[in-house]
Amino acid sequence: MEANNTQPEEKGFFEKVKDTIASLWEDTTEKAEELKEAAEDKIDDLRGKAKAKKATVARKASTTKTKVAAKADKVADEAKAKITEAKAAAKTKVAEAKDKAADVKAKADKTVAKAKTEAAKATDKAKATAAKASDKVSVATTSAKKTVAAKADKAATAVKKKTVAAKKAVA
Repeated sequence: MEANNTQPEEKGFFEKVKDTIASLWEDTTEKAEELKEAAEDKIDDLRGKAKAKKATVARKASTTKTKVAAKADKVADEAKAKITEAKAAAKTKVAEAKDKAADVKAKADKTVAKAKTEAAKATDKAKATAAKASDKVSVATTSAKKTVAAKADKAATAVKKKTVAAKKAVA
């Protein structure tokens, strides 16, 4: 190999590899930038679609929420109405029961009063009968005492007479 070569040297192997790598690098960089731009475009498209879907979903959710709230209110109103009806029916039944109880109490009070009156009459009759019986017993006792006293006097008189007669006979 000569040191003083006047002709331009041909590119060597390493120079060719370096040029190849440089061109590959430039191609890759350009391709990466294109891919980056394409990805950004795609992301923007997806964001736009997502916003549209999000708005649709939000609108649907809002509509559904409104419908559910309306149904819940309707069910609550129906339940309140049924409760009110049940309370009214219960009040009516309680009032009827109180009326019946009052009627039964009134009848019972009348029956008790009547029974007291009859018991008083029976007591008065029993007292009157007892008084009559007591009077009859008193009269019968008095007449029996008189009769017994009279008989006792007769018997005593008869005994005295016999005693006197026996004394006379002995004397």
